[in-house]
Amino acid sequence: MKGIFITLEGPEGSGKSTQLKRLSAYLKRKGLNVLSTREPGGTRIGERVREILLSPRNRGMSPLAELLLYLASRAQLVEEVMRPALGQGKVVVSARFSDSSLAYQGYGRGLDKQLIRKMNRVTTGSLKPDLTILLDINIPQGLKRARAGSKGDRLEREAREFHQRVREGYLKLAEREPKRIKIVKVVGSIGQVQERIRQHVDELLKIPSHPSLSPRGRESKVRG
Repeated sequence: MKGIFITLEGPEGSGKSTQLKRLSAYLKRKGLNVLSTREPGGTRIGERVREILLSPRNRGMSPLAELLLYLASRAQLVEEVMRPALGQGKVVVSARFSDSSLAYQGYGRGLDKQLIRKMNRVTTGSLKPDLTILLDINIPQGLKRARAGSKGDRLEREAREFHQRVREGYLKLAEREPKRIKIVKVVGSIGQVQERIRQHVDELLKIPSHPSLSPRGRESKVRG
């Protein structure tokens, strides 16, 4: 693949959607061809799956069913959107990817993490991000932001202990892969957080192993 794959991860309320938009706009200004997307979703099928996963009406969903639905959405996104874009030399930026399954269904739900890793490889064809930005926020603050103005979606309504396990899981993943996963603390203004994200992204874009990332215009296709 000729493109670059960047993901934004983090607990609820960490600002992934906001930072995704800002980072995509920043990369376009640098003259790169950018495609931004999200999980679950990013395709017509994936958005339908997203509705099922996040609806508070489905609180009785089993952890395994939850995992399989996320994987189904991911498989469609990789096949329909990500691989074609990366093959065209685009910068693909996604809010969430396979690390989310390990954090939420592995550490959060307690499902077998080795099984999740294997299923992720099958689902994505072993596709991994070149860079993952982990937006780290303390759980009370994150849940307050996520639930502002509403009771939250199905996951946001989970107990604080669940979200704490998710956060701890993310931090363990970062310890395991420090070269790929860079922790960015959600402290200060949105602009200050974005600046810390850009420092890691700028470093990645200078890596000689990705010479194909020459400016390709400002055209962008946004999914999700």
